[in-house]
Amino acid sequence: MIYKKDANFPYPILSSNTLAYEESDFTIKVSFEEDGDLYRFKIASQLTSEFVEALLKNGEAQYLLVIQSKDTKFFPLDAHDLQVEIAKNRMSLSNRTSIQLHIVAKSDIRFENNHELNSFYDQLKHSIVVPKFSMIGYSNIVTFEGGMKNPLDLFEKRLNPNLSSAIKFELGSECIIIHFRDEDIQFQSMTRVNAFMNPYFYTGMRIALERFISNYADEDDDVVELSQMTQPEDLLDFKLYNLMTSKAVEELHVDNIDEVIGRISHQIIEKYVKAVKELVAHED
Repeated sequence: MIYKKDANFPYPILSSNTLAYEESDFTIKVSFEEDGDLYRFKIASQLTSEFVEALLKNGEAQYLLVIQSKDTKFFPLDAHDLQVEIAKNRMSLSNRTSIQLHIVAKSDIRFENNHELNSFYDQLKHSIVVPKFSMIGYSNIVTFEGGMKNPLDLFEKRLNPNLSSAIKFELGSECIIIHFRDEDIQFQSMTRVNAFMNPYFYTGMRIALERFISNYADEDDDVVELSQMTQPEDLLDFKLYNLMTSKAVEELHVDNIDEVIGRISHQIIEKYVKAVKELVAHED
């Protein structure tokens, strides 16, 4: 099964969401490939615990990859080769696929020499024994959206003659929807139609990123730490998350929204300005 951040265990667990360890971090990134009749998942793991790392190296613990789609499958992984190949006829990716990496005990594990636990366990750890096959740690959840209608499209345009305003923005289930009252507002007669639409796209992205901050920012400082957050369940937010992480955006907050838009939109404003200059030069 996939463990969420509120999972409880009767002994210390290593994850990015628990407080049992002084330095608690166990995160993964997943790359996905299709190769003929195979799906290939490659895992990049970041693990802060030297205690758990040693258990993996000496064979007392093992990585277990959990892939949850229409059903749930488990794949033991070699600590030195974190990837798995799956025949396409064994797994359907037509719907949301969630991936998590577990660390499980291959023998009874005593915690008396685990010096990374917080002070609460100082008087308890000598009596902690994690049984064979039990969980020692679990990573964040990585989600692939095989069921997206438009996995790469961030915007959808709709024409609505009954609109009370010239233009309206809506954050849909997986796209930023721009409603137009008539076609002229979409610059349909212009040769550089996409470039002239860029101010609309910019506005839509700003609205979506403001909601992203509202949904995922830390309560104390209103900053979204992208490397620390769990991948969003919302499909539009998932697309934005992927765009930002692919451009090495590490954090998002109100003061850097415009900078982030510039990084993820391939010079959206510059292309608009260039199109306007070309139009003016042509008219002269």
